[in-house]
Amino acid sequence: MRAALEVVDDEGIEGLTVQLVARKLGVKAPSLYYHFKGKAEMLEEIARMIQVEAIIPRTHNTDDWREQLIQLAVAVRASILRHPRAAPLLLQFFPRHLMLKYYDFWVNRYDVPAERRMLVIEGVEKLTYGSALIGAMSRANGTAPMPEFDEQEFPHLAEAIKAHPMTDEQAFIETLKIFLSAF
Repeated sequence: MRAALEVVDDEGIEGLTVQLVARKLGVKAPSLYYHFKGKAEMLEEIARMIQVEAIIPRTHNTDDWREQLIQLAVAVRASILRHPRAAPLLLQFFPRHLMLKYYDFWVNRYDVPAERRMLVIEGVEKLTYGSALIGAMSRANGTAPMPEFDEQEFPHLAEAIKAHPMTDEQAFIETLKIFLSAF
C-alpha cells in the first residue's frame, strides 16, 4: 500500500496502475492480484491508509475533550495534506467504518446532552475533511487557497483578511474552537 500511495503522490490517482506499483516493488503485476482484486480495492485501501496514518501528538495532555478533539482533527487534516493528490479518494472511499470505535470512544466524553453529540461528530468531521480537501486541492493544483483579488472590488473581504491574518492551520484550529465553544 505504501508503494501504491507513493505512485499516487507522484502520478495522481489517474496515474495509478498495478504495473507501476509492481515495478516500484520489484515484482510482477500479477503477484499484486493475490492481495487486491483490482485498482478500486487498491484505491480504497489508500484512502484507509491516509486516515489511519494520522500522527496524534502526545505533547499536550489535557482532560478537556474539546482540546483533545482539536488535536485529533489537526492530526487527521495533516495526514490528508501530506498526500494532496490522493486526498480525493477520501470522497470516493470515505472510511467511516474505520472510525466507529473512535466515534463511540469520543461521544462518551462529550459533556453535552445526548441529542447534541452527533452534531459534534458531524461538525468536526465536516470541518476537518472540508478544510483538508480544499487545502489538498490547492496544493495539488499549485494554487493559493484564497485567490488574489482587487481590494477595491471586495473591500469587506480585504478588511476581514487584514484584521485576522492566519495560516490555514491556524484558521482551521480557530474555526474548530469557535464551533466547539457552542457546546
